[in-house]
Amino acid sequence: MNIIEPQIFIESPLDGAEILKLIERAGRTAYKSEDKITPESAEKFTTMLINRGHFSVIEHYSVSVRVICDRGVTHEIVRHRLASYTQESTRYCNYTKGKFGNELTVIKPIFWDLKNPNDVEKYEIWKETILKIEYAYNRLIELGSTPQQARSILPNSLKTEIVMTMNLREWRHFFELRTATSAHPQMREIAIPILEKFKSKIPIIFDDIKPSS
Repeated sequence: MNIIEPQIFIESPLDGAEILKLIERAGRTAYKSEDKITPESAEKFTTMLINRGHFSVIEHYSVSVRVICDRGVTHEIVRHRLASYTQESTRYCNYTKGKFGNELTVIKPIFWDLKNPNDVEKYEIWKETILKIEYAYNRLIELGSTPQQARSILPNSLKTEIVMTMNLREWRHFFELRTATSAHPQMREIAIPILEKFKSKIPIIFDDIKPSS
């Protein structure tokens, strides 16, 4: 068994200035005010759109992100309808093969404090359960089960990779829901770093979204 932390990777090239210019060109179509475009006008125009709630204009740009997390988190991610997804398939991936290290890779739970004896016991129960599942999965494959048959016993903790593509408006919706304190801790564990990356690369669009502590 291999236990890892979740990871995120921005797959799309992000040039914040060019993104704002594209949004401005699209948005000014409504007003036929293209003649007012200057080298410095995109930020002011985009700020106006955000402040007025004209989010349809920011749908003209999409971003793809690769997320490595547990499958339980991806069950929630794919609830976002206005998006495209490609995910590691447990039907076709045979985790007893060499490229998977002949073992299950799982995501370390974030919600147990291993300095707390009670949480340590919870973590050990989780770990022992994963080891039993790994043994059972390997044994099913040895007995001739296909990966799509053996996957029925795989846990939510199983590591998966998903590439998710959303336009900027849907990303705003994603962050508003998934960085809130009411969101699942493991969802926040990936959503907040993605939001921080977006804020650092794309001016204005996400500045007003502040994750709850």
